[in-house]
Amino acid sequence: MTSAAHKVVIIGSGPAGWTAAVYAARANLAPVVYTGVPKQDPGPVLPGGQLMLTTEVENYPGFPHGVMGPELMAKFREQAERFKATVIEEDVARCEFSKDPARAPHTLHLADGSAVRAHAVIIATGATANWLGLPNEMRLATAGGGVSACAVCDGALPAFRGQELAVVGGGDTAMEEATYLTKFASTVHMVHRRDSFRASKIMQERLLSRPNVRVHWNKVVVDVLGASFIEALVLEDTHTGQRSTLPVKGLFIAIGHTPATKFLKGSGVTLTDAGYVALPTRHSTTNLPGVFAAGDVADAEYRQAVTAAGMGCQAALDAERWLAAQGID
Repeated sequence: MTSAAHKVVIIGSGPAGWTAAVYAARANLAPVVYTGVPKQDPGPVLPGGQLMLTTEVENYPGFPHGVMGPELMAKFREQAERFKATVIEEDVARCEFSKDPARAPHTLHLADGSAVRAHAVIIATGATANWLGLPNEMRLATAGGGVSACAVCDGALPAFRGQELAVVGGGDTAMEEATYLTKFASTVHMVHRRDSFRASKIMQERLLSRPNVRVHWNKVVVDVLGASFIEALVLEDTHTGQRSTLPVKGLFIAIGHTPATKFLKGSGVTLTDAGYVALPTRHSTTNLPGVFAAGDVADAEYRQAVTAAGMGCQAALDAERWLAAQGID
């Protein structure tokens, strides 16, 4: 016997996924949210997204005194469940998207071997920061110990103001993150494994014109020192192998992000060259009918909680309108 199809299934449980769930639930679409499960890849990937690795969030509207990242995600979930969204802690491993989902629903294969069907699917699996993979880096990142993958999110926190901070990376994102930090840090130390940046010239010039920037060429971070909060980096010269210690009070990793789209391989959803879900228009609609995307999985530019939440709202509204047009409400 074939099980009935859900109206909306949401894959992912960050700000985009939970916001989509709130809107879809309030529209009486009985959404089902698949949150995913914790894993290492090589850094921590947790249900709730990147905010689960953020201690104090000061830039999300409505919290004038800040809020802990995990607490904010718990409130998102609580609100979705209040409106009767169904929450299932499981991974979606593979998707079979239909060309006519109003009549032949999409099929989602779960990691436990079961499958569910849905007329509309909202992909909100986010993107994970690329980490160095050092044990102490991961320990301090997950404990709020001054290691972060988002300077715009965390750089203005009191703990980093007036301090010596380090940024690892050499691309445009690293330049942007470091330039932002120069407004707060006493010195921003750029640590790069090569003897030149790969970032655009204009981004390099903008950063290097700041008086409080120091570049450490041909260096890699091999350890992060500090018990409960970062105290220093151990650097290794890529040519000589010589090691040195760099005292810092903050470390920002800026070596890119990886969108969580592996489970979409072979599904027919169009991805960008960087692996993000492609959105042909300003809406959340993908190239497939009844398939929508929201948040960092489709946003390689902003990657903020508030923009992800806004995209989750759009996806839910777009899905509701699409379902109504198909006579499914």
